[in-house]
Amino acid sequence: MPTAPAARTPRDCTIADALEVVGDRWSLLVVRELFYAQRRFTEIARNTGAPRDILTTRLRKLVEHGVIAREQYSERPPRYEYRLTEMGRALSPVLLTLKQWGHEHVRQGADPVRFDHVCGHEFVAELHCAACGDPLEAGQLTLEG
Repeated sequence: MPTAPAARTPRDCTIADALEVVGDRWSLLVVRELFYAQRRFTEIARNTGAPRDILTTRLRKLVEHGVIAREQYSERPPRYEYRLTEMGRALSPVLLTLKQWGHEHVRQGADPVRFDHVCGHEFVAELHCAACGDPLEAGQLTLEG
């Protein structure tokens, strides 16, 4: 009689932990819109294309996890806007790196959104080693743990 395969335990990983909070299309697009200074529900819905019920659910989840804050801006009728918290703003390198990857490997043609750095040049996201400053290239990392 065949034996059942042994149960597998998923790898303990901070990437998986992060994906529990922002690991779906709509959550990252909400953060993108707030990063682009679009703070109201109607603006976020229009620019992401998210269905209203899904957007409402994602906004609640991001508020619960501390990624965004909900602030009332009108009492009659009650209206709210959303802002990135410090935790949410810390996602900007993730978004910028994902944007760069999409431009290089997915989208054909010109990038529809461009950022210029205060130095006057176009900003291009890159990863660098915090210790030596060298840019990250393929094959330079080893897995520890």
